[in-house]
Amino acid sequence: MRDLQSIIVKEMNVKKSIDPKKEYEEIKQFLKSYVKAHSFVKSLVLGISGGQDSTLLGKIAQLTVDELNAEENHQYEFIAVRLPYGEQFDEQDTQDALDFINPSKRVTVNIKPAVDASIQSLKEAGVELTDFQKGNEKARERMKVQYSIASANSGLVLGTDHSAENITGFYTKFGDGACDVAPLFGLNKRQGKAILKYLGGPDHLINKVPTADLEEDKPALPDEEALGVTYDAIDDFLEGKKISEKDQEIIQNHYVRNAHKREMPYNRYTWPK
Repeated sequence: MRDLQSIIVKEMNVKKSIDPKKEYEEIKQFLKSYVKAHSFVKSLVLGISGGQDSTLLGKIAQLTVDELNAEENHQYEFIAVRLPYGEQFDEQDTQDALDFINPSKRVTVNIKPAVDASIQSLKEAGVELTDFQKGNEKARERMKVQYSIASANSGLVLGTDHSAENITGFYTKFGDGACDVAPLFGLNKRQGKAILKYLGGPDHLINKVPTADLEEDKPALPDEEALGVTYDAIDDFLEGKKISEKDQEIIQNHYVRNAHKREMPYNRYTWPK
């Protein structure tokens, strides 16, 4: 079991400790390098939920764009996208995140009509989705919208997937798990929190209880309740620390069960014989 932890830690690239300033600079430089290497890129696109991860990446994206515009002859922009399903219960948090980020452009798309139409079309075809499956439908609709906005603005879609999320597969395949670049990979949850604090993020967003908020039967269900393990335990695991056998088993079971989410689609030549 400990051997598997070593394998996972190496794969997830999480450092035992970080300097928030240095880590922020590395992420920003990665984004700048990627943008410069792709001449078609004129914008960065990200959905802003009001949670820690999108607030952090949104701020880094805007700071990256600001630096690029100061250095290059191009005029880049960061497009922050609001994607509520009807009315969002924590809408004020989202607005606070947007005010902190101060993006080049704000776009709001209510995904409820599209999701409801899709659910109804499936129902008419004899396919009944559970509330959990409807949550995945919301996540995929949100990503579809972000790619449409990116396409219309010569943009890249950013993903908020970090190593504490990646290890558990706590995202929707081809939904919030889809993106062009994932700048936060290699961070665990507490490290992301430390960088957001360094950047001056609002305390109530830094310390906000993480929730995907996709299920209507379980509104605002905390991630830790859904996962059955705390982020502190996941973070300790990723830093190579010893944790309880129960927590280690839960984390490693998530990792093994959701391996397919971390893999590119196989074909008959890449599938191991």
